[in-house]
Amino acid sequence: MNVISSPASGPVLLYDGDCGLCNRVVRLLLRLDRAERLRFARLQGEAGQAYLRAHGLPAADFDSLVFVPDWPRREQREFLLRTDGVIAALRVCGGVATELAAVLEVVPERWRDAGYRLVARWRYRIFGQWRPRPLARPEWAERFLP
Repeated sequence: MNVISSPASGPVLLYDGDCGLCNRVVRLLLRLDRAERLRFARLQGEAGQAYLRAHGLPAADFDSLVFVPDWPRREQREFLLRTDGVIAALRVCGGVATELAAVLEVVPERWRDAGYRLVARWRYRIFGQWRPRPLARPEWAERFLP
């Protein structure tokens, strides 16, 4: 499917598709997002790379997730990185995830992002590289962009 004609609407979370921790977080978000609002794309994938290049973001450094609030309007330079992106994704999921977002938001961004960078540095050593496995629900596959 062509990235330009992608049917995804609403917010999209771009994540490191090779990271064990990142993939576990995505699977948690899939479970929390009962309204199925959030979509996902690997930073290494076609959609992720096109977005990164279009906005002058590093296309080979996958230490930061990117939250795009309105994918159909992705040509606009509107995105959130690191913990701001995590908080936005949690808010989209609703329910208990909104409460978790509120707790995270209390911590100053500078501290949150310092913690994020520390985890990003060690995540492959702790969680390893992701080995693809089937999703808990096959219909979740439709929520991923190429």
